[in-house]
Amino acid sequence: MDNLILKINDLKNSEISKVIKNRMDEFSSIHDENLFSELCFCLMTANFRADKCIEIQEALGEGIDNLSEKNLAEVLKSSGHRFWPQRAERIVLARKHKNELPKIRNESDRKWLVKNVKGLGMKEASHFLRNVGVKDLAIIDFHIVDLLVSEGLMGKPKSMSIGKYLEIENILKEIGKKVKLNLAELDLYLWYLETGKILK
Repeated sequence: MDNLILKINDLKNSEISKVIKNRMDEFSSIHDENLFSELCFCLMTANFRADKCIEIQEALGEGIDNLSEKNLAEVLKSSGHRFWPQRAERIVLARKHKNELPKIRNESDRKWLVKNVKGLGMKEASHFLRNVGVKDLAIIDFHIVDLLVSEGLMGKPKSMSIGKYLEIENILKEIGKKVKLNLAELDLYLWYLETGKILK
């Protein structure tokens, strides 16, 4: 763990820290009317590139709220999304939860999202909540797992059950305490270490 802590502390003392602070400020200032768009972004990112989903999210604009499933699927397909039929269906299904999202954000209710929004697992639910200002949940994808494995902090998991997810989240909490970062900030630092990018 010492090696990883050293790398994170070096980044905290670099220009990257300013970029991450700005991104955290953006997450905290998102308005209620934009929560559904962020939820749909996280639905789209499952097994697909986040940078491409940012482009699609921007291209859709208000269409994410009102396009028919057929038209939504056509936009996703023409934009190059690999899973355009499923994602269109899931976005349309998620619309019924739109008015509940401010409450879900205020309560940081990841369990509710996983249970009620088709297509959201622990990672995607955590991703959504982090992107709308929640700071104490970890976004655990293969980039983060690979980094922790390479640092000798865990073995490669065969699958990602909820129990395994929470176990890895606890490892990240320990790292966060040592470098004085919340899980939302830590994710951005770890993502940068593994990919050289800061997205959302």
